[in-house]
Parts: sequence; C-alpha cells; structure tokens
Amino acid sequence: MSSKQKLVVIGNGMAGCRAVEEILSRAPDAHAITIFGAEPRVNYNRIMLSPVLAGEKAFEDIVINDAAWYADNGIELVSGDPVTAIDRAAKVVTAKSGKQVSYDKLLIATGSDPFIIPVPGKDLPGVVTFRDLDDVDRMLDAAKAAEKAGGGDAVVIGGGLLGLEAAHGLALRGMKVTVIHLMPTLMERQLDEAAGYLLKSELERRGQTILTHADTGEIYGNGKVEGVRLKDGREIPCSIVVMAVGIRPATALAREAGLEVNRGILVDDHMVTSDPDVLSVGECVEHDGMVYGLVAPLWDMCRSLADGLLETPNPYRGSVTSTKLKVSGIDVFSAGDFAGGEGCEDIVLRDATRGVYKRVIVKDDKVIGAVLYGDTADGSWYFDLLKREEDIAGVRDALIFGQAFASGGGASANPLDAVASLSDEAEICGCNGVSKGKVVACINGGAQDLDAVRAGCKASASCGQCTGLVENLLALTLGDGFSGERQNKPMCKCTSFTHEDVRQHIRDMELKSIPQVMQEMSWSTPDGCSSCRPALNYYLLSQWPAEHEEDPQSRFVNERMHANIQKDGTFSVVPRMWGGVTTPDELRAIADAADKFGARMVKVTGGQRLDLFGIKGEDLPAIWADLNAAGMVSGHAYGKALRTVKTCVGSEWCRFGTQDSTGLGIKLEQMTWGSWMPHKFKIAVSGCPRNCAEATIKDFGVICVDSGYELHIGGNGGIHLRGTDLLCKVTTEQEAMDYCAAFIQLYREEARYLDRTAPWVERVGLDYVKQRIVEDAVGREALRSRFLFAQTFLQVDPWAERAEGKEAHLHKHIAEIRPFAVVGA
Repeated sequence: MSSKQKLVVIGNGMAGCRAVEEILSRAPDAHAITIFGAEPRVNYNRIMLSPVLAGEKAFEDIVINDAAWYADNGIELVSGDPVTAIDRAAKVVTAKSGKQVSYDKLLIATGSDPFIIPVPGKDLPGVVTFRDLDDVDRMLDAAKAAEKAGGGDAVVIGGGLLGLEAAHGLALRGMKVTVIHLMPTLMERQLDEAAGYLLKSELERRGQTILTHADTGEIYGNGKVEGVRLKDGREIPCSIVVMAVGIRPATALAREAGLEVNRGILVDDHMVTSDPDVLSVGECVEHDGMVYGLVAPLWDMCRSLADGLLETPNPYRGSVTSTKLKVSGIDVFSAGDFAGGEGCEDIVLRDATRGVYKRVIVKDDKVIGAVLYGDTADGSWYFDLLKREEDIAGVRDALIFGQAFASGGGASANPLDAVASLSDEAEICGCNGVSKGKVVACINGGAQDLDAVRAGCKASASCGQCTGLVENLLALTLGDGFSGERQNKPMCKCTSFTHEDVRQHIRDMELKSIPQVMQEMSWSTPDGCSSCRPALNYYLLSQWPAEHEEDPQSRFVNERMHANIQKDGTFSVVPRMWGGVTTPDELRAIADAADKFGARMVKVTGGQRLDLFGIKGEDLPAIWADLNAAGMVSGHAYGKALRTVKTCVGSEWCRFGTQDSTGLGIKLEQMTWGSWMPHKFKIAVSGCPRNCAEATIKDFGVICVDSGYELHIGGNGGIHLRGTDLLCKVTTEQEAMDYCAAFIQLYREEARYLDRTAPWVERVGLDYVKQRIVEDAVGREALRSRFLFAQTFLQVDPWAERAEGKEAHLHKHIAEIRPFAVVGA
C-alpha cells in the first residue's frame, strides 16, 4: 500500500498548479496528486490570453505546464470534468462525469467567476465573458464572421484591464470597437484621473470609441445580439458584447460543502479553511478580510501553503500589491495608495511630448503610492521603497526622475547600478512572483543566460516585461562572463549543444537511443523536456532508420494517435488519395465509414483529400480497418511527414497540359509517403506554367513545360507566405523523382527539427542546396539512395498496425474509477 498522502486539487489553473509546483519542489515524492480541471486542456497562463486574442501568440505559447509535466510528476490530470460535490465526511470529491476520488488533503483553487451585470438581454447569443480560452475562441469566431460580412461592431462593457485588452484584440482582428465604462476614469482601480485620461486619449487615437460615465440599460436583439442601449437612450449597434465588468471569487462548491465563506473562502495564514484537511488558494480565498485578483499575492499564498502542508510554517500575512501592465501596448504601473489625502504630498512629472506621466505619493517621508504611464522603468524601485518604508528625505527632490537621478547618476547613470541597489526582496518578475534574490541565486546556481534563468526560476518566462531587469542581473552577477543572447542557441534548456552539434554527435558516436544521447552528451536534466525529446527521437530515426530505438512517448499526441485531435477531444481521419485521385469505390467506403462512425463533418482539404471529423478515439482502429479494406492507407495529415502531393489533370485531360502531371504526382507520392521529416512536407505537380496545383508555394514543386520539368523548392503557403526558389530544370520524370528524393533526404538530414523547408533554405542558402543536389551528381545519388533505403523501413501503414491491435491501450475507453470503499461501512 502506498505511503503517499493523497492530495486532490480542484482547479487546474495558475494558482492550483503553482501550489503543486511549490509542494513538489519541497517534497517531490510525498503526495499522490490528482488535479481536476473544468477546461479540457493543460494549465496555461491566463494573463497571456490577450496576446492570443490579438493574434500575437498561439495557445502553445502560453502553456505553463504541458502534458509531460503531469506525466513526469506522476500527476493524474482529469481535464474537462469539473468537480461538482465535496463529501467532507467521506473525504471524496465527485466530478460532473460521476468520477469519484478520495483524498487525505483537498486543495480548492477554483479561482473566480466573471460578474454578469443583470440587464435584459444578458443571455442572448453573442454575449461573452473574457476569462478563459473558450471565451477567446468565441470572440475570434465573431471576428471571423464579421470579416466575412465585410466588417462588424463589438461592444465591450467594462473599462478595466480585461475589457481594454478584449477591445484591443478585437480591434486588431478588424472589428469596430466601443468600450462602455460606468466610472469616469478607465482602470480606476489602477490609475488616477490624469493617467486614465492619457490612456483614453491614446485608445481613441487608435480608433476605439471610449464612453465613460456610461450605464448599460439593456442588450437588445431578436434571437441574438444586435446592440446595446444605454440608460440615457443612446444605442450602439453590435454583433458581439464582451462582459468584462469584474470578477467574484468562485465559492459555490465550498459553500455547498459547508466550509466557512464570506466574500471568499475563509483561510488562515497557512491557507487552511475551516476544515483542517481542506486548503484553498488563489482568487477564490479571503484572508484577513482581503480578496486578491493579482498573481503576485497568489504566489505568496502558494509558498505559505506548501510550507504549512509540509510542517515548515511560513505564515502568509497578506501582500502589498503593485500592477505593472501593458494595456493595448501602453505601459502602465501603479502601487499602493494613490488616492492621496491629509498629510500626503504629490510629486508629479508630465512630459506631453513623450506621452509620459509620473506621480509619486509621499507621506511622512515615505513612498505610499505611485502611478506611472508611458515610462514604467522605475516601477520596481518605487515599489521596493514602498514595501521597505524607506525614508526618502535625502532624495526627495530627485525622486520623480527615477532611480538613476536619485542615486546621483543623472542621465548617464549605469543601469547596472540601478539594479544593484535593489534589495534582495525587490520584485523582478510580477507574473511569477520572483524576487531579485531568487534571480541572483538562480544565476549563481549555474544559469548563465536568459533561457536558463527562465527555466530555473521562471523570471521573464511569462509576459517578458522584466526581461531587461533579468538581463541586467545576469550582467551584474556574471560580469564579463555574460555576453548577452547566444549567437548559436542551444537545442533547449537541457543542453548547451546546438541542434547541429547533437546531430553530429549522434552520427559520429553512433548513438541509437535517447538515453544514450543524454548520457553521452551530459544532458542537464534526467529525462529531457518536451522540446528536446521529439527532436532527439527524429534525429535518431533519420540517421539510423533500421537501428534506432523509437520512443513513442517522445512524439506529439497527434503522431502517437495517428490522427489529429480536435478541440472537443475527438479526432479527424484523412485517408491518402494518391496525387489527389480517388475512385467511386473509395468514395463509397469513405461515405460508409463516415455514417458508421458518426463523422459530424466531411471536409474537402486544400491538399485534394477528404477529412472525416468527430471520430472517437476508441473508434479509430475500427474505422482504419474499414478504410484499409477499401485499399486506403494513412494520409499522415497529423505528422511531421509527407502530407500530400497535389496535382492538376495535366496532359491527359487539359488542353493546356504539357506533361502527365497527375501520373508524376502519383509516382512521387508513392515514393515519398510514410517518410518522417523535420516538419510537414507538401509536394505539388502542375501540368503547365499556369500552375493550377500551386506548385510554387510547396516544399517541393514541379512545373511541367514542353521541354521537361522545372523543379522548385522551399515554398510555404501558410502564415509566412514564401514563393519557391527554382532549383533546376530536368528533362525526364525519373530525373524529377531522383532530384526530389535527394532534396528530401538533404532536408531530413540537415534541417533542425520543426524547421519548414522555407526557413531552412533561407538559412543555408539556395546556392548551397544547388551545390549539393544539382552540381554534385555523386552526392545526389548518395542522398537518393539513403532516402530510398530509409523508406523500406518507413513505408509501413500505421493504421493497419493499429487495426491489428498494436498500441491498443491508446484507443481504449477511459477506465471507470469507482470510489474507495468507506472503512466500516
């Protein structure tokens, strides 16, 4: 029987997972941990939802704890299944699905709920909040619909941070945005009237309409949102309304369980609730009458919780908060009390030309508050003075000009002196609650560059605003040993070697497995990370196709499942259609499979294939068996592999066709299918220079001409559009196929993992590729031979293997978990 204490965490967000991280850092083997999350995804940084909405980041960029983290720490993640009941007597939680898990200690980290103002029309389709990724998806859908309609209007109710970020993101997506705010000042909790005015003016200059002193009367529309009507009678037409008027601690679950609740769940200094076996942390708690909605206090709470749970008391005594934000690209900072009052003195600097406003509030020769707009570089210094209650009488006259001037350096002051004078307790990274002392300790512990600091203590790992401070601390601590960002970046934080170094070592030392590589190359982590493991797995496969040790767990989930996972947890299935050609029998088989397995959509892809959406994971082997029976194999639409060979009908049917483009495309696909690559790889063959198959935006493109075939490389039709480079011209089909095989193998052997051909060709240069493929006939033949040799091992249909039972555990129903028996029942 396990001696580990069972810890159940309700809430897979930033607070819950940070608490688990703190516990693991102190006692990695003390608990058997289960985390329940309402959302069907891993833990991500909610602070960074705004850049996702604005199109500046993807979801993958804001993930804090990926799937590997849960697996590596033995954590059971139950995602998309919120807990609905807590039985404190039996010490069991019950989820929406009926799943029950017992606990020794329970941690409630349910966060907060968005406040919905009770106005008519609040439940109309088109009214959304801004709290999670699903809300972002709904806003993006609205923006896309508006774009198709030639433009659209959005209303954001609430001029706080979230409201302004939502407005900024929707504006960048092409919508005309109006912000409605009840108070006279935007972000009145963080900004004074002057800074709020500057912010309003700048946002209006950027095209947004800002209505302050505006009270929402109703949201109107016939079956959907059509507009907002204010209490003064004004109407603002729109197709989407974003409610961003505030948040409330999510206490319903705790209240129903009989825990003591006021505004939030009541906790003591060790984050223990009225039940000694139930803890709580984050936005859902109330401590000493305070409820916090910023991340820095949450991190303090998590440290105290972990220390208390492990019987090394470190009581939480509340937090002095500061807010350093980038609102729609505009820097703002506030801390402490900026309301002023009796005995307070305001020191103000306004620079209209630079758009800078600074206000420091002083009382009894101590800083009690600060508001900065446009230039927030000294925010950490002011906050440090405030927390330490330092006497500023000696620098009173220079205080408003910042730390450099106040320390006597003037405009030429060394920024390293400024960071050196900060106390060890001074906050460097607000997103992750990292002090100067922790950053310096991380550097002294071996972190020699920015990436290593980010990995070691998470400073600068979220929004990046503190990157300059972290780099100054690196320079200060390491002196001449710090040279800034590396020119040749290491493969990942686990090693100092580059991708090219690793590939060379694998080849020269004949390394055949991931553990071998890590041992021989002195990996700094025991098992690598989610960045290096997939790359190593690919490098071993490409170098030693017959001998390498495949590690399925080092592949991304789509490659492990041999299907693309969709947002609802189902999968899409794409059978291969050679050269985009199919038959009536294949179409019947696809239609039958779609009916039999309940495909909710059948979509024609851009690569001339059919995509079946909504297939359950447990049904994948069966649908693959049916498609195999009709002669179809995997289309590898999920893989870093050969995807499609797109063709036009060519000379067989088209009056403009110069060669048999369809026939050549089929031969190319039959030669190259199954090959794993650094990234996805697409081919196209056009039968004439009219280029109907779009060969000039593919990784390898063939354009047929009267005298033969023009071969093109390095194209990309995605986000970063790039036309191909002309490699050469050949006269026969066989030459086209040989050059294609040689080019693919050169790319497979020399590109970095996750490099598309476009950036790879730009990096190595077209002349280099021509020298290797066109000018060196012996080398070209060697590359072609190695490719064809590798294909003898790779052209095995994974669908057929799974249909026969290989890796069957990946396609089983989720196991039913029954509650533990109650002793004595």
